[in-house]
Amino acid sequence: MNQPIKRRLLFGERMLLGDGTEPFNAVIPFRLRGTFALKDIQQALAQIQQKHPWLRALIAHDDQNIPWFDVPENPISIPVRIIARKGEDQWQEESKREWNTLFDPKKLPLIRFVWIKGEDVSDMLFAFHHCLCDGGSAMAFLHEFLKVLDDPKADIGIESPILGIQDVVPANILNSRKQKLKAKFIGRLAATAIKVIPTGKKSIDRQNDYLINWKVDETVSQQLISYCKANGATVNTFLSAALLQAFKKVKGTGAFNKVSCPVDIRRFATQVKNDHIFAFGLMIVVSANEKLSFIENLHAMQATVERKTSKLNPYITMMVMESGHDALNNFTKLLKNGKSSNDCMFSNLGRIQIPHEYKEFSVDTIFSPSVIGPLGNTTTLVVSTYRGKMDFSFVGSEGYLPYNDALSIRDEIMQIIKTQLEYIAVS
Repeated sequence: MNQPIKRRLLFGERMLLGDGTEPFNAVIPFRLRGTFALKDIQQALAQIQQKHPWLRALIAHDDQNIPWFDVPENPISIPVRIIARKGEDQWQEESKREWNTLFDPKKLPLIRFVWIKGEDVSDMLFAFHHCLCDGGSAMAFLHEFLKVLDDPKADIGIESPILGIQDVVPANILNSRKQKLKAKFIGRLAATAIKVIPTGKKSIDRQNDYLINWKVDETVSQQLISYCKANGATVNTFLSAALLQAFKKVKGTGAFNKVSCPVDIRRFATQVKNDHIFAFGLMIVVSANEKLSFIENLHAMQATVERKTSKLNPYITMMVMESGHDALNNFTKLLKNGKSSNDCMFSNLGRIQIPHEYKEFSVDTIFSPSVIGPLGNTTTLVVSTYRGKMDFSFVGSEGYLPYNDALSIRDEIMQIIKTQLEYIAVS
């Protein structure tokens, strides 16, 4: 018997949850070599649910219609869907299906599992609602799942869940009169501004969603890392610069010259542990200077990224957002119906620290996660590196970025990488 646990959703989580009529789902696909029994998969899923209360949570609304994570005394298992594996790329079709399949959070957990079952190779997907957690949390529970799938006796511990803002923001800041006033003032200002920003009557018609996935081999991945080190820039900044240049080339004057990059809150708020199930992110926006060469831009953008990142304050940001629950509907409307002003969301998960060889199976690959939702421009590029290879998942919708343009942008990014690496090899 489990203790019932509940907490009110934070502002950002409520925004991602929406009113429950539109999916905002993330998918992590991975490929295993080995043979598996359903009961073992279910047992491993039960063990990660046992560790993380929010993987058992349903959504309940209070009398003011505010949503809460609510963990029932008798947990409901993570649903498993099984299909026969017919091809290498089937996981992409299933990812798209999972993006567009609503969760029923009053009755079932905000996470489900898909097993694309083959003879010796299986593709598997975790699909979860984005209000539940971010990519970092999901990589943590994927690691735990593989550990207990291999050895049911493995100890993965028990999470002490985040039960509210007080578990993230230190008490001396949360209770400081000055900080409270500052947060409230910024919150009111933002809420007023949001009300007066003009928005369209209805959101853009997304039309068909698509996923373009590709890998860069180990040699090129390693060369790219070395190139960035030699130039005092991160791979993140390099890929942001490449993205901006690619959008400019393909879209011309239709490009916004803006890429939004999520920044992992765990870098700043040490209260949020790597294995906490948590969805709150910070964000910076980067642009390129069209007058500079690629390498000059790289240096300029790296300086901008460092300046903007150093100014991020997760504590005040959270306090501001928590003071603005009454502005949630206006804010959501602005995101849905406001004019798009950035080209792409770009997220680099970096190196995935998950073993490749287990006793009972091996992990062939982990594909970069994908996520899509109803809040404005859906164009997103997620990159991660596993077993030395960079993996790219480029997600978009025809209504925002036509599929053929997305393919051209992919080719252009690869061309920029090739050109820059040749340039360094020569110089």
